Amino acid sequence: MECCFREPVAPAFRSEGDVAESGVQSVERALDLLEILAEVGGDAGLSELSEQSGLPLPTIHRLMRTLVARGYARRLPSRRYALGARMIRLGESAGRQLGAGARRHLARVARELGETANLAMLDGEMAVYVAQAASSHSMRMFTEVGRRVHLHSTGVGKALLSELPDAAVRDIVARAGLAPATDRTLTDIDALLAATAEARERGYAVDDGEQEIGVRCFAVVVPGAPVPTALSVSGPAARVSFEFGDRAVPVLHEVARDIGVELAGG
Repeated sequence: MECCFREPVAPAFRSEGDVAESGVQSVERALDLLEILAEVGGDAGLSELSEQSGLPLPTIHRLMRTLVARGYARRLPSRRYALGARMIRLGESAGRQLGAGARRHLARVARELGETANLAMLDGEMAVYVAQAASSHSMRMFTEVGRRVHLHSTGVGKALLSELPDAAVRDIVARAGLAPATDRTLTDIDALLAATAEARERGYAVDDGEQEIGVRCFAVVVPGAPVPTALSVSGPAARVSFEFGDRAVPVLHEVARDIGVELAGG
């Protein structure tokens, strides 16, 4: 039972270096546990957290007790753990700051290419849009910032998948599935792996009506970003042709490099 876990007795004397190292290690472990809770998409018990993290149960129990006390995790009636409400405020604040920093770069894409630009980040087995600059056309694409979308049916998603090994892509598909958004959505794992391999080789991904009929999107990976991130431009297929893509991709790569430097703190 959880109540029977006892914290190890600390040594009577520790050097300043030992304290600093222990503190950093505790932070790293606590963050690992939060990321595991986010990745499993719901809740997890102590044994699952131990299996995923490789940490002993008493250590996990101690760290989770602290996270629960601070509101970053919740202990459910089932004695399993889930992310806490305080994470929402942190996530919203981080999203706003990331979006604000990237918005001027997205505005450049929208200005030079005349279509809507989006920035999305990997969020577990989904992509989440964190910033957007709208096209000046009256008929334009609009994606709500904060919206989460499947990876297999979007340009940003396939760009993000292209950065992962095939085994990781298969693992994501095993959890998230390949639900069809349109009749053009890739619903076969081998077809998706072929598409991600092609995106990896040519340096950009395409959503050709796979998320929404009549819409085309070109997307590239943001290099050096601390979290897997992709930049895209999208619009009606009549305007966003493959010839448009020939002109758009170099602009996307240039802007993506600038965003990567900014996100990395350079």
